[in-house]
Amino acid sequence: MKTTIEIPDPLFRRAKSKAAERGQTLKEFVAEALQEKLAVNTSNVRPGEPEWMQGFGKLRRLHKETARIQARIDEAFEVIEPEDRA
Repeated sequence: MKTTIEIPDPLFRRAKSKAAERGQTLKEFVAEALQEKLAVNTSNVRPGEPEWMQGFGKLRRLHKETARIQARIDEAFEVIEPEDRA
């Protein structure tokens, strides 16, 4: 498929140069770069788990800390200031 994209001149020159160093055409270099960028990192995927769920649960280690902070907030708001008791 043929398409047109706009990329900054310095990036174009770097890509063209790197492709030439590797003995590739710019087309081959860009196609390879896109394939690498779009490749699915299967090392983090559990069997049968949809790809979009990979990021879920990454902050699980913060659950205890979140609960601790919430308890402190609840504690602070339980106290009724003397001026508010009237």
